[in-house]
Amino acid sequence: MPGITYWLMKTEPGEYSYSDLEQAGRDVWDGVKNFAALKNIKNMQPGDLAFIYHTGKEKSVTGVALVASGPYPDPRQEGLYMVDLTAGYRLNRPVSLARIKSDPAFANWELVRLPRLSVMPVPAEFWAKVHHMADTPQFNAVQK
Repeated sequence: MPGITYWLMKTEPGEYSYSDLEQAGRDVWDGVKNFAALKNIKNMQPGDLAFIYHTGKEKSVTGVALVASGPYPDPRQEGLYMVDLTAGYRLNRPVSLARIKSDPAFANWELVRLPRLSVMPVPAEFWAKVHHMADTPQFNAVQK
Protein backbone atom coordinates (compact mmCIF):
# COMPACT_ATOMS: atom_id res chain seq x y z
CA MET A 1 0.00 0.00 0.00
CA PRO A 2 1.65 3.27 -1.09
CA GLY A 3 2.53 5.75 1.60
CA ILE A 4 2.90 3.25 4.43
CA THR A 5 6.29 2.93 6.03
CA TYR A 6 7.09 -0.17 8.04
CA TRP A 7 8.98 -0.12 11.33
CA LEU A 8 10.24 -2.44 14.02
CA MET A 9 10.04 -1.32 17.66
CA LYS A 10 11.76 -3.24 20.42
CA THR A 11 10.49 -3.70 23.94
CA GLU A 12 11.43 -5.79 26.96
CA PRO A 13 8.26 -7.88 27.46
CA GLY A 14 8.68 -7.86 31.25
CA GLU A 15 8.34 -4.05 31.14
CA TYR A 16 5.86 -3.69 28.28
CA SER A 17 4.71 -6.47 25.95
CA TYR A 18 2.54 -6.73 22.88
CA SER A 19 -0.16 -8.13 25.18
CA ASP A 20 0.02 -4.90 27.20
CA LEU A 21 -0.59 -2.91 24.02
CA GLU A 22 -3.53 -5.18 23.16
CA GLN A 23 -5.04 -4.59 26.60
CA ALA A 24 -4.50 -0.82 26.39
CA GLY A 25 -5.81 -0.60 22.84
CA ARG A 26 -3.87 2.64 22.34
CA ASP A 27 -0.77 3.69 24.22
CA VAL A 28 2.25 5.98 24.14
CA TRP A 29 5.56 4.59 22.87
CA ASP A 30 8.14 6.54 24.82
CA GLY A 31 11.47 6.17 26.56
CA VAL A 32 13.58 6.05 23.38
CA LYS A 33 16.86 7.86 23.94
CA ASN A 34 19.21 6.61 21.19
CA PHE A 35 19.78 9.32 18.57
CA ALA A 36 19.27 7.01 15.57
CA ALA A 37 16.13 5.47 17.09
CA LEU A 38 14.75 8.95 17.87
CA LYS A 39 15.40 10.00 14.28
CA ASN A 40 13.31 7.01 13.19
CA ILE A 41 10.49 7.93 15.58
CA LYS A 42 10.50 11.48 14.18
CA ASN A 43 9.96 9.98 10.70
CA MET A 44 6.86 8.00 11.69
CA GLN A 45 3.48 9.03 10.34
CA PRO A 46 -0.06 8.05 11.30
CA GLY A 47 -1.02 4.91 9.40
CA ASP A 48 2.48 3.44 9.35
CA LEU A 49 2.76 -0.12 10.64
CA ALA A 50 5.29 -1.46 13.13
CA PHE A 51 6.42 -4.89 14.17
CA ILE A 52 6.60 -5.21 17.94
CA TYR A 53 9.76 -7.11 18.82
CA HIS A 54 10.27 -8.66 22.25
CA THR A 55 13.86 -8.46 23.49
CA GLY A 56 15.41 -10.38 26.38
CA LYS A 57 14.88 -14.13 26.46
CA GLU A 58 12.20 -14.08 23.72
CA LYS A 59 14.09 -12.22 20.97
CA SER A 60 11.23 -12.41 18.47
CA VAL A 61 8.79 -10.41 16.39
CA THR A 62 5.41 -10.97 18.04
CA GLY A 63 2.81 -8.58 16.66
CA VAL A 64 1.93 -5.57 14.54
CA ALA A 65 0.90 -2.13 15.75
CA LEU A 66 -0.49 0.88 13.93
CA VAL A 67 1.23 4.24 14.35
CA ALA A 68 -1.74 6.30 15.54
CA SER A 69 -0.13 9.73 15.85
CA GLY A 70 2.68 11.74 14.44
CA PRO A 71 5.75 12.19 16.62
CA TYR A 72 5.45 14.68 19.45
CA PRO A 73 7.82 15.92 22.16
CA ASP A 74 8.01 13.99 25.42
CA PRO A 75 6.82 16.51 28.03
CA ARG A 76 8.96 14.81 30.70
CA GLN A 77 12.30 15.08 28.93
CA GLU A 78 13.44 17.72 26.48
CA GLY A 79 14.80 16.37 23.20
CA LEU A 80 12.89 13.08 23.32
CA TYR A 81 9.95 12.21 21.10
CA MET A 82 7.19 9.65 21.23
CA VAL A 83 4.28 8.35 19.18
CA ASP A 84 0.96 6.73 19.97
CA LEU A 85 0.41 3.15 18.86
CA THR A 86 -2.68 1.01 18.64
CA ALA A 87 -2.67 -2.77 18.71
CA GLY A 88 -3.04 -4.28 15.29
CA TYR A 89 -2.72 -8.05 15.21
CA ARG A 90 -0.63 -10.79 16.71
CA LEU A 91 1.53 -12.93 14.43
CA ASN A 92 0.34 -16.54 14.23
CA ARG A 93 3.86 -17.65 15.15
CA PRO A 94 6.53 -15.36 16.62
CA VAL A 95 9.56 -15.05 14.35
CA SER A 96 12.78 -15.42 16.32
CA LEU A 97 15.93 -13.40 15.81
CA ALA A 98 17.82 -16.67 15.32
CA ARG A 99 15.53 -17.58 12.43
CA ILE A 100 15.92 -14.13 10.88
CA LYS A 101 19.71 -14.27 11.25
CA SER A 102 19.79 -17.71 9.62
CA ASP A 103 18.33 -16.28 6.41
CA PRO A 104 21.00 -14.50 4.31
CA ALA A 105 18.32 -12.23 2.79
CA PHE A 106 18.20 -10.32 6.10
CA ALA A 107 21.98 -9.78 6.38
CA ASN A 108 21.82 -6.01 5.75
CA TRP A 109 18.81 -5.28 7.96
CA GLU A 110 19.52 -3.13 11.04
CA LEU A 111 17.98 -5.84 13.24
CA VAL A 112 20.92 -8.06 12.29
CA ARG A 113 23.64 -5.41 11.81
CA LEU A 114 22.76 -3.01 14.68
CA PRO A 115 21.27 -5.21 17.38
CA ARG A 116 21.02 -2.44 19.98
CA LEU A 117 18.94 -0.09 17.79
CA SER A 118 15.44 -0.02 19.32
CA VAL A 119 13.45 1.57 16.48
CA MET A 120 14.27 0.87 12.84
CA PRO A 121 12.72 0.86 9.40
CA VAL A 122 11.63 -2.42 7.84
CA PRO A 123 12.00 -2.68 4.07
CA ALA A 124 8.75 -3.83 2.41
CA GLU A 125 10.33 -7.10 1.25
CA PHE A 126 11.38 -7.91 4.85
CA TRP A 127 7.89 -7.01 6.09
CA ALA A 128 6.42 -9.54 3.66
CA LYS A 129 9.06 -12.17 4.43
CA VAL A 130 8.56 -11.97 8.22
CA HIS A 131 4.80 -12.33 7.72
CA HIS A 132 5.43 -15.39 5.56
CA MET A 133 7.76 -16.87 8.22
CA ALA A 134 5.05 -16.22 10.83
CA ASP A 135 2.38 -17.89 8.68
CA THR A 136 0.35 -14.68 9.02
CA PRO A 137 -1.35 -12.81 6.16
CA GLN A 138 -0.28 -9.21 5.72
CA PHE A 139 -2.92 -6.65 6.46
CA ASN A 140 -2.43 -3.34 4.70
CA ALA A 141 -4.76 -1.55 7.06
CA VAL A 142 -5.31 -1.98 10.75
CA GLN A 143 -8.33 -0.75 12.70
CA LYS A 144 -7.67 2.75 14.00
